[in-house]
Amino acid sequence: MSIIVTGSIAWDYLMRFPGYFKDHILPEHVGNLSVSFLVDEKERHRGGCGPNIAYSLALLGNRPKLMGAAGLDFEDYRDWLESVGVDTSLTAVYKDEFTATFTVITDQAHNQIASFHTGAMARARELSFHDLPVDEIDWVIISPNDPEAMVKYAQECRDLNIKFIYDPSQQLARIDRDEFMESLEGAAVLTVNDYELEMAKKLSGMDERGLLQHVDALVVTRGAKGSSVLTREEEHHAPAAKAKAVVEPTGVGDAFRAGLLTGLSRGYDWPTTLKLANTAAVYVIEHVGTQNHHYKLTEFIARYRENFGDSPILTDLLNGQNDS
Repeated sequence: MSIIVTGSIAWDYLMRFPGYFKDHILPEHVGNLSVSFLVDEKERHRGGCGPNIAYSLALLGNRPKLMGAAGLDFEDYRDWLESVGVDTSLTAVYKDEFTATFTVITDQAHNQIASFHTGAMARARELSFHDLPVDEIDWVIISPNDPEAMVKYAQECRDLNIKFIYDPSQQLARIDRDEFMESLEGAAVLTVNDYELEMAKKLSGMDERGLLQHVDALVVTRGAKGSSVLTREEEHHAPAAKAKAVVEPTGVGDAFRAGLLTGLSRGYDWPTTLKLANTAAVYVIEHVGTQNHHYKLTEFIARYRENFGDSPILTDLLNGQNDS
């Protein structure tokens, strides 16, 4: 089977300020703001929705193909992705751009000041599914990326009859209704978290049943409450897997989508697919960084059993690793 992951590719720079922003920002002068924070911690992590999803897909025994746009500083990132089982042959590298960069400073109260430099991500619109052997593609996920690229990919998937998941996530704050509805149309799945669901409903002017007139299934992650799926015929909910520690939630949704794609591509039923995705997600919250978790499939299966009991799919999952 062939799974293509589209989405942003980025370096994440995480810094910590050993104080409180509120003590250094004067409300009466906010219209003429000029402030600098001396940080005493800085970390660089591999990030971007596309690689985050692809990484967990590889951990689950798949060989996903990452389709995205990166810049001149991507070489080390590419080598690492290939080493863990991600196929980067569809990743375009633009030597006149930097890879997208996310920079965030967090204070003692967990308030954040962040910036995102688009860089090479803006070139993702230059990539096309028309350039690929379509009969070899089983699933595509359209995750947060250059907005124009997301609309383009959805249209191409419809034109080429490729099954796709539409995952607008944080781009719901950027796109307009027309872009949302155009990208949504014909998706096998719309996946959002519970807050993003309310944004999607407001943006579209539709409730859940209205959205299901345009997609086959609506999958919603609900944090500590687990996840749910609603189709025109059925509805299911699965509780969250238990975390051994709650360290950092960034990237949890991307790992969930890797589990979702794994279940869908292997033809598992919805209750099982949600449990699989919830188990994949819980590993991320136990680490800082979106690709710093690791497990063998045997360890993943044991964790699934701890949370949800035994299932015939666990043998299938182990036997089917890297069969693409």
